[in-house]
Amino acid sequence: MKVLSHRGYWKNESEKNQAIAFERSFSLGFGTETDLRDFNGELVISHDIANSSCLQASSFFEIYNKHGCTAPLALNIKSDGLQQKLKDMLSLFNIENYFVFDMSVPDGLQYLKHNINTYTRESEYETSPSFYKEASGVWLDEFHSHWITENTISSHINHGKHMCIVSPDLHKRDYIEEWASYKKIEKKLGINNLMICTDFPETAEEFFND
Repeated sequence: MKVLSHRGYWKNESEKNQAIAFERSFSLGFGTETDLRDFNGELVISHDIANSSCLQASSFFEIYNKHGCTAPLALNIKSDGLQQKLKDMLSLFNIENYFVFDMSVPDGLQYLKHNINTYTRESEYETSPSFYKEASGVWLDEFHSHWITENTISSHINHGKHMCIVSPDLHKRDYIEEWASYKKIEKKLGINNLMICTDFPETAEEFFND
């Protein structure tokens, strides 16, 4: 299992999506999920409404490269129309191991047209993922219950899709039992390239990769 920290590896709430959380995550070699939007024409890191205090996206990628990190980046798109700016920045910083997700469907189609690595979503509310055929992967989200099964994973594998699972802890649910289920599925299918996004990356690394 490849572990991604959620909004960086933060130790307290104020560190989410801040440079300190990204420094910690990348120095430990974890992949990372973060939120991208625009502010005054520039790409910034922000889950909510952006302001002048937001970390510049360029600084985020600089931190990633500074640590020589090559782990996956999950870029949660919070504003429409960022395709060309993001594509230019990914090229500038030579970012290759990444995917974008969570944009609106029309906006997602534009990412595909720009040849940007794009994931679709599957959840209790999105049982038929949008642009599934064109997407390179699937963001698997269990909001209320554990619905991901061996058949779910094997079906996506058979369709050539990569996958990232949203850990139940992000929805304030118990996670160890479901982690055990994911680990059992990995072992049974003989795979090691699933990703999981969690607020507890070191715990997850120890659990899945001991």
